Amino acid sequence: MPSSLPRPLADLPVRRLTRDDLIPCADLSEDRGWPRDEHRWGLLLTAGTAYGIDDPEGKGLMATCVVTSYGPGMAAIGMLLVAGRYSRQGVARHLMHRVIDSTGDAPLSLYATPAGRPLYEELGFRAVGRTQRVSGHLRPAAEPGSSATGALPGPAADAGPTVRPATAGDLPALLRLDSEVVGLDRMQLLARLPAFADHLRVAEDGGELVGYAALWPSSDNHVVGPLIARDTATAKLLVVSLAGATDRPLRADIDARHEELLTWFGACGLEPGSATTVMRLGNPSPQGDWTRSFAPLSVATG
Repeated sequence: MPSSLPRPLADLPVRRLTRDDLIPCADLSEDRGWPRDEHRWGLLLTAGTAYGIDDPEGKGLMATCVVTSYGPGMAAIGMLLVAGRYSRQGVARHLMHRVIDSTGDAPLSLYATPAGRPLYEELGFRAVGRTQRVSGHLRPAAEPGSSATGALPGPAADAGPTVRPATAGDLPALLRLDSEVVGLDRMQLLARLPAFADHLRVAEDGGELVGYAALWPSSDNHVVGPLIARDTATAKLLVVSLAGATDRPLRADIDARHEELLTWFGACGLEPGSATTVMRLGNPSPQGDWTRSFAPLSVATG
């Protein structure tokens, strides 16, 4: 049963959330039918700036939103959630206005569900892309003339990338590659990736790091992301390597422009799921190289 707001929206205080709010944040995710994802909340509350509105009735949080800043070039907005009992009463709009004000002049980016997109359009965000979710158990099928769908290349391979677990010594090269591909400095987030991910793989070719991918837990799944690779074949190698490290189903949100990779996922048993719209506010300078960016770390906005 929806609850009426006990006071005008303007009187609802917005506060900064901390790691102490992890359980109420996870409770709110569960309230909206999302996985609790305490693991992901822990990362976002540490690497990002989280805002929330307490439920005046003392029932945890009324709403949340997280901003992850990548310097003056971009800030990413995620985890915009409003408790079901307060939905459709302007709470999300109220919180988004406060969040946008807090970011100054930085361009903003987010992933919008179909339900959330109308609000973001009202706030001035424009659609710039789309992601497609796939999920299921990966069962690679052999492709004639391709080594990127079955077993990984062995040490005797004459050419092409090889995949191995990342080490602490790979972090500088990983950060350089990520910055080149994404066009932003994501060090504060990626420096936490080795501890956050259950598995982190890198692809090398001739001693050069040409891709990386992480696998992290979410409910009954393992999520693939980020997934950065010089080409689709290398992306497949990284995914196959990660899939071999878990018995759980995989989940990934793939940039819809990577049609070849999405087709391959379908051939390997993964089913298409929900789609999200990539939206931006402001005018960021030209950034990165989307052809090498296959999947983000996380897609969660609302």
